[in-house]
Amino acid sequence: MDINISIENAKKSLDGLSLGDAFGELFFRRSPFYTKFDALPMTPWKWTDDTHMALSIVEILKLHHRIEQDALATAFARRYQNDPARGYAGGAHRLLGEVAQGANWRDVSPRLFGNGSYGNGGAMRAAPIGGFFYEDLRKTAKEAELSAEVTHAHIEGKAGAIAVAVAAAIAASRPYPTGRDFLKEIIPFIPDGTTKSRVELATKIPPEAFWDAVKQLGTGHEVSAQDTVPFCLWNAAYLLGNYEDALWSTIKGMGDVDTTCAIVGGIVALSVPHISETWLQRREPLMF
Repeated sequence: MDINISIENAKKSLDGLSLGDAFGELFFRRSPFYTKFDALPMTPWKWTDDTHMALSIVEILKLHHRIEQDALATAFARRYQNDPARGYAGGAHRLLGEVAQGANWRDVSPRLFGNGSYGNGGAMRAAPIGGFFYEDLRKTAKEAELSAEVTHAHIEGKAGAIAVAVAAAIAASRPYPTGRDFLKEIIPFIPDGTTKSRVELATKIPPEAFWDAVKQLGTGHEVSAQDTVPFCLWNAAYLLGNYEDALWSTIKGMGDVDTTCAIVGGIVALSVPHISETWLQRREPLMF
């Protein structure tokens, strides 16, 4: 593994993720059906907790060259404490607040919602892991699971993170598969459960059947991994190599649009030579 390439890939995915996050956030207050790109605001597009947590992922990968769980939990809690108004969900407020006060994440994470969280928070920040471990899909899956476990102990929460990270690793390969072939390469790494079964269902939905994908896969209305990740993977699969088109397609599904765009953006960014500077200049700067 060339560590310099790994770090650059992780940073490129972070750029795609954070830009997607900020772009998607714009559409909680407007409809993509009545908006053209030239009508979007010039002022900085604010990113949310998706990016805030992904910054910690990349920080730990740069420092340790792996997911060191205790260091990651500390980084999550530090950033949360510094800026808790980034759109964190209730479970994250509770967990990160307790960790910031000295609690051990190993005690708190498995107790969230009874059996651990299966929200989409583990998946929303996972793409840079795939960029970093792009040469080894098994390693990617394991490191993604470790990253999710800190906050999302439920198997579905971990499955979502694994699926997104593996998808990102595949997108970083050359040549990369697309469409159904792309999805089929991800499936063997996803633990059995609803997330996996819906990604399997996604392989049966053709690219022209967008609204079938929205209806059958979900776009994050439940804020769960299983109703967020499959649609994101389906959308990314057919738009690899087209970053801007991928984001415009993603927002049309509405739902949890900052997170769906963060996931798709983090994956598809690794399939393109570069992300438009025009778009990146509109994103709020990242703060390491």
